[in-house]
Amino acid sequence: MRIRFWGVRGSLPAPLLPGQIKSKISAILERLTPRDIASPSDKERFLAALPSWLFGTAGGNTPCVSVHCGDYRERIVLDAGSGLRELGNAAAGESPKPVRYHLFFSHLHWDHIQGFPFFNPAYDPAVRIDFYYPKPGLEAVLSGQMRGPYFPVTLESAGAEKRFHQLKGSVTLKGVTITYRKMNHPGDSYAYRLDDGKHRFIYATDTELSAADFVQNRENTAFFRRADLIILDSQYTLGEAIEKYNWGHSAFSMAVDFAANWRIKHLVLFHHDPAYDDKKLSYILRSARWYMERMNIKGIKISLAMEGMEITV
Repeated sequence: MRIRFWGVRGSLPAPLLPGQIKSKISAILERLTPRDIASPSDKERFLAALPSWLFGTAGGNTPCVSVHCGDYRERIVLDAGSGLRELGNAAAGESPKPVRYHLFFSHLHWDHIQGFPFFNPAYDPAVRIDFYYPKPGLEAVLSGQMRGPYFPVTLESAGAEKRFHQLKGSVTLKGVTITYRKMNHPGDSYAYRLDDGKHRFIYATDTELSAADFVQNRENTAFFRRADLIILDSQYTLGEAIEKYNWGHSAFSMAVDFAANWRIKHLVLFHHDPAYDDKKLSYILRSARWYMERMNIKGIKISLAMEGMEITV
């Protein structure tokens, strides 16, 4: 399974502002010496040595993650935040183009559905889109945001073939079995586990981890234990998580504890706060790794979700 991140922010899109771009350029210029531009290889060396928060960005789109399972004509997609637009634009340049999408929703808060009206494949009659959600009413929600005065094009007039499925249990697509579990979030949110028989990964955005999620009972063990990868809500610092109790999001330190509890190999910090700039996100990643070392936790890789990042499991 090849996993690609198209949107990694929570709550609302957070594009880089002009002042932030200028600050990055200024910080880079302060590090520059004549030796760094003496030759093309020196320039490459200088750029490669820059911290990722300067030479790059986590991105500003809201959640969307795609999964490629070997069939270039199909995609499994997790959530339809504004990152879904980027996925659709990229698909237009592929050959052959994908003609079928399996779109799973964690929940229906606006930051997880707002990209669908701008998803170009939804207007292509040659494309089929299957929608999946554990609760009824998904079609009405998507249709509701595509009506006046909110949007000029209706869901019904989008040309792709659309089929809606209310999940009642696991579903298997292209050899990947997808199961779900309700998590702790206002209005509920659902985590998804994808298992191809060799590897498994979990997508668990928008969850406020609690003691119940750490209990080693049969249900938790079957879903979480020994996953190869987890994409996990880690929006807050611990102080913010305490201050914003019951808001439905987790602290990065809790995410590390959770991955350790279930012996998960790779933790990806996800659903970044829209108020955090790239420097703050880099600090959170370093802090999560420091916390892991401080707590003497072994065997976990920690990454920061960034648009365009790909992970293969």
